[in-house]
Amino acid sequence: MAEKKLSLDQQSFTINYEIIHPKNKKDFIVLHGWGSHKEIMKQAFSKILPDFRHIYIDMPGFGKSSNDYVLTTQEYSTIINHFLKTLHSDKKIITGHSFGGKVATLLAPQLLVLLSNSGIPTPKPLQVRLKIKLFKLLKNIGGTKLFTLFASKDVAGMSQNMYETFKNVVDEDFSSIFENYSDQTLIFWGEHDSATPLSSGKRIAQLMKNSTFYPLEGDHYFFLQHPLFIEKAIEKEFNG
Repeated sequence: MAEKKLSLDQQSFTINYEIIHPKNKKDFIVLHGWGSHKEIMKQAFSKILPDFRHIYIDMPGFGKSSNDYVLTTQEYSTIINHFLKTLHSDKKIITGHSFGGKVATLLAPQLLVLLSNSGIPTPKPLQVRLKIKLFKLLKNIGGTKLFTLFASKDVAGMSQNMYETFKNVVDEDFSSIFENYSDQTLIFWGEHDSATPLSSGKRIAQLMKNSTFYPLEGDHYFFLQHPLFIEKAIEKEFNG
């Protein structure tokens, strides 16, 4: 585990990361989802693809990486791209889970691997819509107390700037970005995913011209159960 300090557009970040198989020449870069961290991704993938240099990253504001700013997905991709340049990365394969998949898509690697990706807005349940309306109605009265009561579990315990970042990224529509993406893409999805439904994966697969879609047993973290299947699919695509 290591840390690297970055300065970008008058903003400073400390990026926590880990490299496995550091002497290998080709890179396998792994980005976690919202509210997650590199350790979960390392648990899933550290034992596969031994011929690649693995790079596991805590994105700013998650795990042990700092963030004092309100960011967008595009800014996350700029930060991660700058970080990868400091490691002289070739960006051969980038794998992204959920929110990390949107960042990975913007980084445009040679082979893109998406895991239950976000980026296709879905209708919110009635309970959530009512909660949002009530929060908006009362936020000027209750301030931070109401923020704690009504904020999504995805931002529970996070700073105000990370909550504002969450609002920037949560309902983004990446449809046009997916549609205009032409590089090789593998899309893996949990068949019982309730955070990003299977229908979203099917839609992304329809939009991405050069993609293969693999629905697999499991929920939003299905990939923890299927690292060897994912490895075989990556090797087939990358070496084919």
